[in-house]
Amino acid sequence: MPAGFTRVAAVDCGTNSIRLLVADVNPATGELLELDRRMTIVRLGQDVDRTGRLAPEALERTFAACRTYAEVIRELGAAKVRFVATSASRDASNREDFVRGVVDILGVEPEVVSGEQEAEHSFTGATKELAGGDAMARPYLVVDIGGGSTEFVVGDDHVRAARSVDVGCVRMTERHLVRDGAVTDPPTEEQIAAMRADIEQALDLAEETVPLREARTLVGLAGSVTTVSAIAQELPEYDSERIHHSRVSREKVREITEWLLHSTHAERAAVPSMHPGRVDVIAAGALVLLSIMERTGAEEVVVSEHDILDGIAWSVA
Repeated sequence: MPAGFTRVAAVDCGTNSIRLLVADVNPATGELLELDRRMTIVRLGQDVDRTGRLAPEALERTFAACRTYAEVIRELGAAKVRFVATSASRDASNREDFVRGVVDILGVEPEVVSGEQEAEHSFTGATKELAGGDAMARPYLVVDIGGGSTEFVVGDDHVRAARSVDVGCVRMTERHLVRDGAVTDPPTEEQIAAMRADIEQALDLAEETVPLREARTLVGLAGSVTTVSAIAQELPEYDSERIHHSRVSREKVREITEWLLHSTHAERAAVPSMHPGRVDVIAAGALVLLSIMERTGAEEVVVSEHDILDGIAWSVA
């Protein structure tokens, strides 16, 4: 390991996916050398919005991923590990079952962070590497569209305002697009209108705290945004390098969102860059992104592959 660096492991357990980053980080120089980054769709937030509890099968999927991650962390010899849990585990009445399982497997207690803390980590992860450049105008608005919630952060070198609201791709899909236990294929116009109204109400809440329209650069994070970028670029497969810091215009986001909302499961699944775990929830995630761009007037979104996971790694160091 280079001098001045510390090897750390960061785990981000969200509503839809659980992700691992093992990296050598140097807080003095702002360098992060990635050793292993991976993501597993576990849908921990399955039915949490309806039942208020984490489903047993969702817990087992998550614990299976944790066992794999524990092996990677041991093999790479990370000196410090931090496990951050977000929206689904904040909301669940049986979250202690989740905590005990993670401690047994990884030896660290998951920190169920507040939406505001989640937002700060997302901002740090997304903007730390932008700080030295002058190509992107400040202040930034960083939006992290997750499975259960979306975080909004405005800042330049530091966070000025942050807010988390309960709209995410899984929550919106389960709340508005599911009928008789299955996602409507495709949704009706009434379902889409109800989802739009819910998102707009959440944006009203966010705007009470965060000056959304003051930002000069919109930075979008997480799987819904990166998948929209992959579709916009017509990538033959998911390619992080081509997605990271790509820019997608509002008109292109609108075009893709309209197609996703009116496509069938089979049509979405046929997109080569689409992760199978996102097929049923990507339309809702894209609609959240489009609604944000329309509300703020952003002409484009800068897409970042560096997000809360990188922010957690920096916090460990």
